[in-house]
Amino acid sequence: MSRPSHRARIHEDLRLRLLRGEVGPDLRLVDHAIAAEMGVSRMPVREALMQLVSEGYLESTSRGFALPNLTAQRIAEVFTLRRLLEPYAVACVARDRTESDIASLRAALAVAEAAGDDVAAFHRGSESFRNAWLEAVRNLELRHAIQRYSGQVQSVRFATLPDPAARHTIVQGLRALLHALQVQDGPQASDLMLRFIYDAEIAHVRIASPDVKKERP
Repeated sequence: MSRPSHRARIHEDLRLRLLRGEVGPDLRLVDHAIAAEMGVSRMPVREALMQLVSEGYLESTSRGFALPNLTAQRIAEVFTLRRLLEPYAVACVARDRTESDIASLRAALAVAEAAGDDVAAFHRGSESFRNAWLEAVRNLELRHAIQRYSGQVQSVRFATLPDPAARHTIVQGLRALLHALQVQDGPQASDLMLRFIYDAEIAHVRIASPDVKKERP
């Protein structure tokens, strides 16, 4: 397999890990470790990691690649993007969704609901729900635009999910959104998503330190 093919395969594998929430805020992706895991040389791994940096999924640090280190300003900017893009996107899902899409969303919600105090299980369920509705966005450019700030969304979620009140708010929001998608109510789905994003921002401001984060070493 050629190096460009290796790079594309590695890029997609790592991108999916990020979208599934498998890369935590304290995890560093190191090129030689990934190369050994995948049985390839370091160069295509590093090229794939740098591509993920250019797309906004990761940032480079002195100890490897990691989820973006968000300052208060960057967090606010991402929430602005979410409010602009995601309500419209989920309204389109309400119009276009299939029964298979609904089944995937229902299964993901069940995981989150059954998680209890297991934050990792709750995270898997909530991320599966997000990925399921994003996969139902038929406009690929819109879907990819939303997915490109998934690293920032992950960083915020890892900060807020340990809080029981935040998890309760998320479950309530996912239940309501699933119902709107089931009955194909686009305006309601859009309104719910906008409220969901506002609630997420409020929860993050309440839980996270208001101080601007220092840059990683």
